[in-house]
Amino acid sequence: MKSWIQQHKTAIIAIFVTLLFAVANSVMLLKDFYYLSLIPLAGLVLLLFVTRFETGLLAMALLTPFAVDFALFPKMELSMPVEPMMILFTLMFFFRVLVSHSYDLKLLKHPITLCLLASLAWMLITATTSAKPIVSYKYLIARIWFVVPFFFAAAQIFRNKNRIRQFFWCYAIGLIVVIAIATAKTLGNFSDLQTLHRVMKPFYNDHTAYGCAIALMLPAAFYFIFSRATKGWRRLFFLAIFALLITGLFFSYCRAAWLSVCGAIGVYVLIRMGMKVKWMAVLFALGIGVFFTYQSELIYKLGKNHQDSSYDLSGQIKSISNISTDASNLERLNRWASAIRMWKEDPILGCGPGTYQFLYASYQRSYQLSTISTNAGNLGNAHSEYIGPLTEQGIPGVGLIMAIFFTTFATGVRVFRTAKDKQVANMALAFTLSLLTYYIHGIFNNFLDTDKLSVPFWAFTAVIVALDCYSEKQEITNQTHEKPNADV
Repeated sequence: MKSWIQQHKTAIIAIFVTLLFAVANSVMLLKDFYYLSLIPLAGLVLLLFVTRFETGLLAMALLTPFAVDFALFPKMELSMPVEPMMILFTLMFFFRVLVSHSYDLKLLKHPITLCLLASLAWMLITATTSAKPIVSYKYLIARIWFVVPFFFAAAQIFRNKNRIRQFFWCYAIGLIVVIAIATAKTLGNFSDLQTLHRVMKPFYNDHTAYGCAIALMLPAAFYFIFSRATKGWRRLFFLAIFALLITGLFFSYCRAAWLSVCGAIGVYVLIRMGMKVKWMAVLFALGIGVFFTYQSELIYKLGKNHQDSSYDLSGQIKSISNISTDASNLERLNRWASAIRMWKEDPILGCGPGTYQFLYASYQRSYQLSTISTNAGNLGNAHSEYIGPLTEQGIPGVGLIMAIFFTTFATGVRVFRTAKDKQVANMALAFTLSLLTYYIHGIFNNFLDTDKLSVPFWAFTAVIVALDCYSEKQEITNQTHEKPNADV
């Protein structure tokens, strides 16, 4: 008997621990405490991260489109199951780096990385001076578990270019399933625009985040379809996915997403023409200058547009410039105006990361309220990736965000024009244009505080860093500008 126990000691211990856990879990379930049931699942996820670190990153990308918000504890809502996985992955990443000292310093010294680190450091400073420090520290911690897996870890993983392709299609396939579900729910509801704005729930909170995610996928998806590495049935499969992405974008009825794709196409033309990034920046600055110079005349003309949002395509396009009756546009202007008033009170430090939605109510003015205005702060934030950080983190905060965006864009264009490998060059261009759709969309909305957009956004930024650090370059010449890499 003793020898048999010795021989089967491991199995006996495993059975005993399992029975003990089952009894404890049953008792806790009777008391309506369900979280003990998550321990085995957490153990499996931890085992995945320990044994298959890179596969863990791909698993999170696949699951992100399906994640739903769930209140684990009072005043603590997480996107399940992805955000707990991000937390575990972040801890595992720090442990691996501390133990092995294996992180590539080339990535840490990259200008994009330095801008991101500076942004996080400034966020910590403004969280300390925040009007609601607890809210701001939570916001900062969430930003860390977004950027550590999908930027710092991903940039090193993406040294293997096959991982870039795998990551992209993991997120895209998850999103395609959501698009199929949302499109099926759309059929038969074309006469009710409010219903169309909610068909993507519970996976995406509203149609703007949903449309933004689809727009972010399109340029990179187009590249992978016509890449030389894609052949045979794979090309047909990727083409079908691209068609579903286009369908999803159309039925998202997200005007900002439509504009962002059109803007990316326009910039693509400028890049192909060989225009330098600095001249694109000058062109953009001139456009801003013209707007502010003639803003009175423009606002007067826009005020004459009374076309509200519509399920009809032409009506939806016309409603983009309606600032007289369209509730969505009016509410966005109300949020922006409130944000500017808040910023003026502390232009350097701001009110604190993540605090705008809890503080803006008293800064609203009755003449700017729309039919969907609220004082509860439950309908989102400042609706701008530029005005939001300006209000919450002051001028340095928005300056650092814009530095990340501009540096990433400039780096992507430079890699496109200097990479010796044409596939690398065109991949860099594709992901740069994908990120550009978010930079444009960011004028009207901000989603980097959510997993749905943070996951692909920071991962695509990591793609640009990895391609810049790990690809062979050729010197830029005038001929390179006139005849950029043309093969897809």
